[in-house]
Amino acid sequence: MGNTDTRVRGIAARAGGWSARHRWAAVGIWVLFVVLAMGAGSAAGRVDVNESDQLKGETHTAAKIIEDAGIKEPASETVLIQAKDAGVKATDAEFRSAVSAVVDAVGATGKVTDVTSPYDTRTISKDGRSALVQFDMRGDADTAGDRVAPVLDAVKGVQKDHAGLRIEEIGGASMKKQYDDAFGDDFQKAELSAVPVALGILLIAFGALVAALLPVALAVTAIMATMGLMGIVSHLMPMSDTANSVMLLVGLAVGVDYCLFYLRREREEREAGRDAGTALRIAAATSGRAIIVSGVTVCVAMAGMLFTGLAQFEAMGLASLMVVAVAMVGSVTVLPALLSLLGDRVEKGRVPFLHRARRRATSAGGGKRRPADEGSRFWGAVLRVVLARPAVALVVAAGALLAIAAPALGMKTQQLTLDKEFGNSLSIVGTYNRVNQAFPGGSEPAEVVVRARDINAAEVKTALADFRTAAVTSGASRGPVDIRVHAQDNVAFVFVPLVGGSDQATAEKSLELLRDTVRPRTLGKVDGLQAPITGQVAGSHDFNDQLIGSVAPVFAFVVVFAFVLMLLSFRSLTIAITSILLNLLSVAAAYGILVAVFQHGWGASLVGASGVGAIVTWLPLFLFVILFGLSMDYHVFVVSRIREARMRGRSTKDAIRHGVVTTAGVVTSAAVIMVAVFAIFGTLSMQSMKQMGVGLAAAVLIDATIIRGVLLPAVMALLGERNWYLPKWLNRMPDLTHDEAPEAVAAPARQDERAGV
Repeated sequence: MGNTDTRVRGIAARAGGWSARHRWAAVGIWVLFVVLAMGAGSAAGRVDVNESDQLKGETHTAAKIIEDAGIKEPASETVLIQAKDAGVKATDAEFRSAVSAVVDAVGATGKVTDVTSPYDTRTISKDGRSALVQFDMRGDADTAGDRVAPVLDAVKGVQKDHAGLRIEEIGGASMKKQYDDAFGDDFQKAELSAVPVALGILLIAFGALVAALLPVALAVTAIMATMGLMGIVSHLMPMSDTANSVMLLVGLAVGVDYCLFYLRREREEREAGRDAGTALRIAAATSGRAIIVSGVTVCVAMAGMLFTGLAQFEAMGLASLMVVAVAMVGSVTVLPALLSLLGDRVEKGRVPFLHRARRRATSAGGGKRRPADEGSRFWGAVLRVVLARPAVALVVAAGALLAIAAPALGMKTQQLTLDKEFGNSLSIVGTYNRVNQAFPGGSEPAEVVVRARDINAAEVKTALADFRTAAVTSGASRGPVDIRVHAQDNVAFVFVPLVGGSDQATAEKSLELLRDTVRPRTLGKVDGLQAPITGQVAGSHDFNDQLIGSVAPVFAFVVVFAFVLMLLSFRSLTIAITSILLNLLSVAAAYGILVAVFQHGWGASLVGASGVGAIVTWLPLFLFVILFGLSMDYHVFVVSRIREARMRGRSTKDAIRHGVVTTAGVVTSAAVIMVAVFAIFGTLSMQSMKQMGVGLAAAVLIDATIIRGVLLPAVMALLGERNWYLPKWLNRMPDLTHDEAPEAVAAPARQDERAGV
C-alpha cells in the first residue's frame, strides 16, 4: 500500500505549494476576491424569497392569484373585549360602551381603516362574554409592525377606563412588534457572540493570540465573501434572512475546522523537528487533502436541500454550499501563504500558563524530535481499552446510541403555533389563547382566495353564499365566515375560522373537510372558478406534505453521493460503507435526543422547553443534511490520518491508535467550538431555534466523542485488513487518494527553500 512516488500530487498539495512560494500574491488575490464579492453583492442587492414562491400546491396558487391581481392584503388586527366576570355579557351597557370606545380610539389614530363593530359582524362568542373589534392597518403589511404602536397605546387607554373588562389587541402587526421588541436582537446577539466564543476557545487550544486569530479570520472573511455572493446569486435563486443565519453558523463551523486541521498539522510537523517549508508541504498534502475531501462531501450534503422544492430550504442549501466552498478554497490557498509569511510569529501573543512547552522549531537535519505518537493522554487511555476489546466496545457504544435514538421512532412533527413557539415569554400568547378559546380558529382563519371570470355573476354569488353556509353546517367552522370582494380584480377572500383553533391536528381535519367536501359541493360547481385555500393551517399542512415528499430523494442523494465520494477518496468499499452507517447512527441519536427533550419533555425544563410536545416540521430534514455534512469533517480527518499511518507500514491497530490519538486535540477543539456556538442558539426563546441549537450541539458532541473515539476505532479494529478492501472490478475508478507521506514531501524541501518558502 505504500506510496513511493515522490512527486507532489493532488490539488491541495499543489495549491499549498504555489501559495507558499507566492505568498503575497495568494494573500492579495484572497483579499481582492473578498472585497470584489462584497462590492458586487452590495451593488446587486439581495432578492428575498417571495411569498408566492415559498410553497407549492394550493398555498402557492393562492399567493400567485393575489400577486397577479396586484392586491396588497393589509395587516389585519383584532381587539378582544372580554368580560372578567361571568355575569357580564356583550349586551350590557358597560360592554357596549367599551366596544364603542375601542372603535373610536383606534379610528382616531389615523393608522387604521375598515374598523368594524362586533354587533355588525356578529363576532360575539357563543357564551356572550367575548367580542372582537376588527380593522386593517394602513400601508404595507410588511412594515405595519413599525406603525402599530399608536394603535396599541389607544387600546391600552381604553383598558384603563374599563377595569372590569379585558381589552387586548392581537394581529400580524402587533405580534411582529412584540416579537421584535422581545427577540429582535436575539439573532444578532447570538451571531455576534459566536465569534468571540470561538476565539476564546481557540486561544485556550493554541495558547497564542495569532494562532487563535487565524481560524477566526479565515471563517469571517469566507462569510463576508459569501454574503456578497448571495446577493449576486439571489437574482437567480432568492435568498432569505434564515439562509443568512444558517450560512453564518455553517461558515463559522467549517471555516474554523478547516483552519484548525491545517494549522495543527503544520504545528505538529514543526514540533517533530521539521523545517518550516517541509512542515507546510506536509500539512498541504495531508490536512489540505482532507479539507478538500471533507469540503466536497459537505457541499454535496448541502446540495441535498435543493431537491426539496421548498424555497427556504433551497436558499439555505445554496448559501451553506457556497460558504463551505469558499472556506475550503481559502483553507488550501491563503492559509498556507499566511503560515509561510508568519513563520514562528504565529506563536506571538502567547497566553501565560497555557502551553508552557514552546515549539521546538529545529531544522530537518537535526534537533530532538517529539515522538510521532504523542497526543491526547485521555484518548490514548480510551483507545487502549477499545482496541483491547473492540467487540465489547462496539456493542456497548452502539447499544447506547441506539437506545438514545429509540425515541425518534415516535417523532411527531408540526409547525409550531404561537403558544408553542414562545410559551409564556410573550404576553400576546395569552391573548392568542383567549381568542382561540372564545372563537376557535378566529386568530388564524383559513383564507379561501376565489377568482372568477366575473366575481359579481349570480352563480358566483350563490356559490359563495352556499360555501359560507356549508362551512358551518359541515362542522368545519363555527363561524362567523367573512367575505370580502375585490370586484375590480374579480377576486374574493373568504375567511373561515377553523374548528380546532390552535390544536393543529383538529384544525387540519377541518381544513381537509373544507377542501375535500365543502368546496367541491359549492364553489366547485362554477366553471372556470379557482378557490385555493391558504392560511396558517393550510400553509403548515402543505409544507408538511411537500417536505415528506422530498425526504426520500434528499436522503438518497446525500447518502449515495457521500458514499461515492468516500469510495473515490479512500479507495475502500469498507471505509465508504462504515462512514455512511456511523454518520446515520449519529444523526439518529440526535433525533432521539430532540424527541426525548422537546416532545416527551424529559429534562425539557433544563432548556426552557416545557410543553412543546412536537418537533418543528422543517428541523429533521434540515438536521440530517447539516449533520451529515459536518460529521464528515471529523470522519475524513481522522480516517485520512489512519490511512496515512497504515500506508507508512504500521499495523492496522497501531494506525488506528495513531490516527485517533494524534487528531484528538484538533477534533476536540473543533467540537467544543461548534457545541458552544450551537448552544448559543439553544438559549434563544424561540422553541424552533432552541430545538435547532440543542439538536446540532448534541449531535456534534456525540460525533466527536462516541463515534470518533469509540465506535470508529472499534469497527476498524474488528475489520482489520478488510478496512482497505476494494473489489477488483472497482480498480478502474478514478484515483482521488493522492496520499503524501512525510517522507515523500520532505525530498523537495530544499528546492522550496531556495524558492523562498
